[in-house]
Amino acid sequence: MDEKLKELLELGFKFHGHKCPAMPMGLRAGLKAMEVLGVDRAQDKELHVISETGKGHAAGCFLDGVMVATGCTYGKSNIEKKYWDKMAFTLIDKKTNRAVRVSLKPEFFAQALKSPFVEMRKKGIPPQEIPFEVLKPLLDKILTIPAEAFLDISDVFEYKMESKPGCFTAVPCAVCGEMTFEKALRVKDGKLVCIPCSGYES
Repeated sequence: MDEKLKELLELGFKFHGHKCPAMPMGLRAGLKAMEVLGVDRAQDKELHVISETGKGHAAGCFLDGVMVATGCTYGKSNIEKKYWDKMAFTLIDKKTNRAVRVSLKPEFFAQALKSPFVEMRKKGIPPQEIPFEVLKPLLDKILTIPAEAFLDISDVFEYKMESKPGCFTAVPCAVCGEMTFEKALRVKDGKLVCIPCSGYES
């Protein structure tokens, strides 16, 4: 394992909170997508991820790995999630309008779901309580096999994204008094209020 992968793996497990197979899958998938596009980890919003994962399953762990690899985070607003419950995502280079879609190979994904680690998870055992020796064989495989052996990688394609300037102006809500960025203010009874105080859905 090279030093870059080792460093990101340690960061990923610390960020994610437990050791599991899906986070490293996402980590390697993110690194491969960046390699295909010839880009470095995002420092700001130069990259964007459209994730096809959902919630309530291992795809969440996969997505944490993608975020650690690419630097696309919810805090920077350069990631969005489609709730399609797939282990897949598209990485977009906003500077060149080029993108690549990466997903787990179906046969690899299906086999991983039969692993002893997943069998223990099905029984309700929290991931942090599963002995590392149960995870290790699958983890070793994920970290050493060629990316093409477990990932489906699309050809690079064009994807144009509109870049919007960040909002830096905020004012107090007329009802609760909390500072609210102006793009999220609504008018109620002639006053500027935040969305929760407005009664609107958005």
